[in-house]
Amino acid sequence: MSQNKFNHEKQIGEIDFYKVETFTILMRKVYVWMTLALIITGITAYGVADSTNVLSAIVNNQVVFLGLIIAELTVVIAISGAINRLSLTTATLLFVFYSVINGATMAIVFAVYEISSIAHVFFITAGTFAVMAVIGYTTKTDLTSMGKFLMMALIGLIIASLVNIFLVRSTGMDLIISYAGVLIFVGLTVYDSWKIKMQLMDMNSEDIEVSQKISLLGALQLYLDFVNLFLYLLRIMGKRK
Repeated sequence: MSQNKFNHEKQIGEIDFYKVETFTILMRKVYVWMTLALIITGITAYGVADSTNVLSAIVNNQVVFLGLIIAELTVVIAISGAINRLSLTTATLLFVFYSVINGATMAIVFAVYEISSIAHVFFITAGTFAVMAVIGYTTKTDLTSMGKFLMMALIGLIIASLVNIFLVRSTGMDLIISYAGVLIFVGLTVYDSWKIKMQLMDMNSEDIEVSQKISLLGALQLYLDFVNLFLYLLRIMGKRK
């Protein structure tokens, strides 16, 4: 083997190693950011639930509650739709802000369900999420069509939930919706884990900030999958006070 050829192959190997190492770091950041967001949400929810005045202001004042919901939607849309125009610092702060707002609205969970029941369902959610995330990360199958199907199912779930809340108001339908929600978000956990992996693998390793933004957006997607899976499982398995 000539020296030039040897040096060329060595250079390719170094580039591949750097790309793999960068990918590993970015994937780790996805789950670190997601975990930190869940911790912030949990602490906020518990703190708000522990304050009678704050919890009462959220539960009994529709303007405050709707304001929080609108703020959540606005932040998610801002991060998802404008991630390329936002700086990494701004996007990160928005993610933290969203985690806090979501924690405030989820304080109702602590007011409705027993702490032991919440903890039980949380660990079930964590175990289920971990298994599905591993499946999504390790699969070699193209899940593009699965993602399209799940998004249509999610839209149907939202419509069915709104119809049940404002028109039907059936506990039986609510249970069916909860089971459907579990299945959909289990599937979305698999799909989003696969999609994030594919996006990061296709990234140019030199675009560090862009790659980190994708990791942050991926963390938000998995965070939403986890929270929704937890809430639907809680509606099925949770023990009320």
